[in-house]
Amino acid sequence: MPSENKLTASQEDYLEAIYNIVADKMAARAKDIAEYLAVRASSVTGALRTLSAMGLVNYAPYDLITLTEKGHTAAEEIVRRHKALENFLVNVLGVDAREADEAACKMEHSVPKAIVERLVKYAEYVDKCPKGGISWESGFGYYCKHGCTEEDCKKCHCKEA
Repeated sequence: MPSENKLTASQEDYLEAIYNIVADKMAARAKDIAEYLAVRASSVTGALRTLSAMGLVNYAPYDLITLTEKGHTAAEEIVRRHKALENFLVNVLGVDAREADEAACKMEHSVPKAIVERLVKYAEYVDKCPKGGISWESGFGYYCKHGCTEEDCKKCHCKEA
């Protein structure tokens, strides 16, 4: 069984689901989690037993499910990574919000914390720095939509010709 420091992607998904359901409803039921993750109830039961044994959730059959303090801390970090990646994809790269959410869900499990932090800092820079001169529509976003010729690059001096 993995330690609480090295959760599987599936375990992280369960913690994130419980965190989001509890934020909305104050507590989660196995049925809520199954619907949220689009999995069978038997899969939820097995995952909850494992997470309970790891000290991350309060679980008893047919009872409400909540996160322990340790589980809440882990879930907050997972949610923070997800939101940071989603924000970067939407606000820096101009990815559609729905597509960004799906991609962030996959990326959050594999992108190292240090890289997520750099993405967050870059997104903050693009969003907040008035002298940065970075604009999605006038910069990379324009390039994504219209492409770029060598002649265009000579005009803006973005590369040596």
